Amino acid sequence: MKKKIKVCLISNGGGHYEQLKQLKEVMKKYDCFYVVMKTGASKNAKERTRYIIENTNDNHILYFFKTIIVAIQSFIILLQEKPDFIISTGAGTTIPLCYIGKKIFRKKLIFIESFAKRKTPTKTGQFMYKVADYFIVQWEEMLKFYPNAILGGWIY
Repeated sequence: MKKKIKVCLISNGGGHYEQLKQLKEVMKKYDCFYVVMKTGASKNAKERTRYIIENTNDNHILYFFKTIIVAIQSFIILLQEKPDFIISTGAGTTIPLCYIGKKIFRKKLIFIESFAKRKTPTKTGQFMYKVADYFIVQWEEMLKFYPNAILGGWIY
């Protein structure tokens, strides 16, 4: 029996999460699970198996410690779920899981730059561009910042 490909879908809350939820064809075709940053909206999420990771954005004083917590949470999630691919729409809170998944677990990483960014790159995008196997932009103008990116068009 052929193993079904498993995909980790990870994002911050809000608009990043809404973009991720637009990947309905991916969710139909593959065994997917969500990892979402803890926000008011994520508490009410009704999607498939999901994990809520710590919010590193809510307190600058605790940022370093919360990032370590997210890295530990990410490592445990990757050990438990063993995805084949990781797809992220950002933002910063997603970097630990994506980086650990790519560098330690050797998983394929797909990053989709934010729909909201049409004229300037995100900080997360600039970092992920260096490590992602596939980097997708939604606006043609973004190819000047990411020349090797794939123009995927809008996911809305």
